[in-house]
Amino acid sequence: MYNATANELAEAFNKTLCKLLKKIVSKSKRDWHECLDEALWAYRASYRTATNATPFVLVYGVEAVLHLERQMNSLRMTIQEGITKDESAKLRLAKLEH
Repeated sequence: MYNATANELAEAFNKTLCKLLKKIVSKSKRDWHECLDEALWAYRASYRTATNATPFVLVYGVEAVLHLERQMNSLRMTIQEGITKDESAKLRLAKLEH
């Protein structure tokens, strides 16, 4: 069964996904499938003015945690994990020493 509205939405998403992939694939364009996860993450974590939120927030109700935030013990991650300020400082210092 054909649904014009759903088809338009799918086409709009595909167009956006293709634009994202063009920005991150190599010149040969043969590795696009290896970049698909990155492109989808960028799409899901990008703010949309129409909804005043990211798709990730709309689905899960919280902001996405970036990989960098996990590696650096960001303030947001420290608060979410219940780590004290002193514990967070010790963890960061230990990472610098290694």
